Amino acid sequence: MAAIASTPNGESVKSLKVDNTDVMALSTSGDSEDEKERTIAKAALSIAELVSLLDGVDNGKSIGNLSRNGEIVKDSAMRVADNDKDVPEQEIPLRSITAVAVHVHFIEEARTKVTNEMESMVLTGLTTLNQSLLASSLQTAYSLRLLPQLVQNLVSDLSQAVEDRIRSAFDLAKISKEALAKDAVANSSPPTYRSRVRTEPTNVTAPHFTVTLWSRLEVMIADMADCCIKVYTLEKVLRLKKDATTQAIFLDEAMKLLENKPSAIFWTSLGRSLEKHARDAAKNSTFIQQTLSTGYPKLLRLFHEFFAKIAVHTDTVYGSTYQSPETVFVLRALSNFETLYLSRLSNKLNEAVAQAFSGGARTLPGANEGINIARMVINELDSARFDPLLVRAVANNASSCINNLLSRVDSFTIRDRSAITLIGPTATPQQAANAQLATCLYQCWLRLDTLRSDHTEAVLDALNPGTQNVHKAYERLVEPLMTAIRRELSAIIVKLHRIDFGKDVDPTSGLGSSSFYMKELMEKLSFIKAEILSQFLIGEAGRTWALSIVKYVIKTFVMHVSIARPLGESGKLRLTSDMGELEFSLSAFLAGNPQSKRDGDLEAVGDEYRTLRAMRPLLFLENSMLTDSERTAGLPPLIVLHHILVRSPMPLPHNLHGWQEAEYVRWVSEHTQRESWSLIEGGLSHYEKVSESEGKDSTDAKEFIDLARTVLQNAENGS
Repeated sequence: MAAIASTPNGESVKSLKVDNTDVMALSTSGDSEDEKERTIAKAALSIAELVSLLDGVDNGKSIGNLSRNGEIVKDSAMRVADNDKDVPEQEIPLRSITAVAVHVHFIEEARTKVTNEMESMVLTGLTTLNQSLLASSLQTAYSLRLLPQLVQNLVSDLSQAVEDRIRSAFDLAKISKEALAKDAVANSSPPTYRSRVRTEPTNVTAPHFTVTLWSRLEVMIADMADCCIKVYTLEKVLRLKKDATTQAIFLDEAMKLLENKPSAIFWTSLGRSLEKHARDAAKNSTFIQQTLSTGYPKLLRLFHEFFAKIAVHTDTVYGSTYQSPETVFVLRALSNFETLYLSRLSNKLNEAVAQAFSGGARTLPGANEGINIARMVINELDSARFDPLLVRAVANNASSCINNLLSRVDSFTIRDRSAITLIGPTATPQQAANAQLATCLYQCWLRLDTLRSDHTEAVLDALNPGTQNVHKAYERLVEPLMTAIRRELSAIIVKLHRIDFGKDVDPTSGLGSSSFYMKELMEKLSFIKAEILSQFLIGEAGRTWALSIVKYVIKTFVMHVSIARPLGESGKLRLTSDMGELEFSLSAFLAGNPQSKRDGDLEAVGDEYRTLRAMRPLLFLENSMLTDSERTAGLPPLIVLHHILVRSPMPLPHNLHGWQEAEYVRWVSEHTQRESWSLIEGGLSHYEKVSESEGKDSTDAKEFIDLARTVLQNAENGS
């Protein structure tokens, strides 16, 4: 029952009898955890209401509060009248009423017990990640008006626990003690003398120290993940939980004391602690610095495990395309180890380049050195590919190494005439030296180029410029020689114009033998194959070179044959014989190419070879057949037009313009088909105008002009 007490001014105040049912239930509700949680929550709410009444009310809000240990801070409550009213007499505090005061101690004990139960529930909820239990305990804390302080203490404790673990993991004294203890256990015979404890390991104890260090780091990562998950679980519950009566969001209540969200506070503390202790450990211990910089990928993998563990419970992402700011912030704490790792990597790659050129000009790098350099780059990228940021940094370093290689190659490249001369009978030492360098570059590029399918676009963006520069340097190195080869072969082919193919030859004078220019061409091709191309160990690229040379020879030869004038029957037979010799020589050139894995099948040459085969029957066609596209299949229209002009009295384009045969062939190669056709048409029109103006009889030429224009029209329609 409620007791009645009289106040000094005669008013009656109903005394408060504390209903201890909720509090007593704490010890008897063990049958159900849910019932216990509800009981504690009800008890906390009852205690909060009682404390509010005991300490007075101001505009419906408690102006008193209890400290965390349950002590009641006593405040006096005053009501102030409006401006026009008299100040009322001071209300009598409930604590001064004897009937109430006897229960205050019980309330304080109940509050302490509920607080302890709440704290136990919070710890249990965080340990088991039981969000329901955590929400219930936070509701109790809110009812007790302890929520902001509780959350602040929890975040602080978790952050401190992580810092302690990080400090311990990098503590060389503890590492030394643990490593030496393991060593003592492993060594069954006790030493007769034990020196003082060493912090830095010796050559003998270094393996034990290394194992111990990595073991402690693994424990550190596990503890970091555990604390991080707890912080995010706490924050999630705070964000979702609301008080049923006030609709206050618990996270907003907690932020009254916190400077930032719990997760942000945790990440900041973690990053700072990790950076400080890692930096100090590396500064004070050569062993830790060398171990973690050399094994930086292994250290980074531990943090990948950390990110993987917390990913399920947090919103952090660390992938190849996106990295959460929190993860990058943490990894920046390890930047000193990454810098040392990349520095050693650069030194390692540059040493490989330097070793390749250690023999100087007398022993230049070749295929093996190029392969080794590329393989080293590939291996380092493979070691770092698990981390998107590290592999990008390694790619940048590899690109610098490649530039160093190119600089060395450029300094040893020989550019004087001796590097491109084709006099023979053997390749010059300068050509052999450049071939070594070209082989080194090609083999290096060939393997680096395979990385395009193995890495992300960001990595390739860093690596591609260097890879492309290797190929460009290779092309710049070999292009002068290839140009010299084409020029030399062209100079030999043009000699066919020294032969009078219009002269009748005695059939018994050895017509079947090769012409002098063809013999020279065959010898030069044999020299290029055996002495020049054999210097380059470039795999299928050598096949490509050989094919390009064959195509150039056929194209140039056919062009010169088509403008050979005069051309008689004996000349046609001689050219046919030369074509057969050329075909045999080119087939041997392909089959004998050291780089080729296939036989000398000229069909692989393509259109140029079909043109060569079609050139022989063209020489013996009747004039009327020259416009038949079926009979001239495989021949470019320009070749047919040339042959028509050769049979006619009209001048050839180079004669009309005063060019040498070689100049005209070069002009054709540098211009389009239409421009070449226009040049022919211009020659026809010019001949007609000159004949008309000079009164010459153009009857003989009329047939060939009509043939040429028919071929031109067919070519225009066909294009």
